[in-house]
Amino acid sequence: MSGLFFGLGCVSALVAVALGAFGAHALRGRLVPDMLTVFEIGVRYQMYHALALLAVGGIAARWGGSAVAAGWLFVAGTVLFSGSLYALAFTGQRWLGAVTPFGGAAFLVGWAALAWAAWARG
Repeated sequence: MSGLFFGLGCVSALVAVALGAFGAHALRGRLVPDMLTVFEIGVRYQMYHALALLAVGGIAARWGGSAVAAGWLFVAGTVLFSGSLYALAFTGQRWLGAVTPFGGAAFLVGWAALAWAAWARG
């Protein structure tokens, strides 16, 4: 699992950097400012959780269960939170905003699981 999460973190960070550059250069002037902000929030949270996946990759083999759960929750959160914001920015379909809180909840539970894993070790 450690290698998988570390690899997913690397790929997610790569995608976040690419999307951030795309947003800064190709989308400025093409999206209304509110939607560009939505897009940038998606990129920011994707990068935060890509870095979290790198950390999980470093500890999952030693810490086990809750750390592994945190990794999967960070993956799910990225898909749901950032993915829904990207889709909202590109399509303007406001109903997609209803998906975003599920990703946010996955992030929160992932951080709680990671904290639990740390406390259980200590």
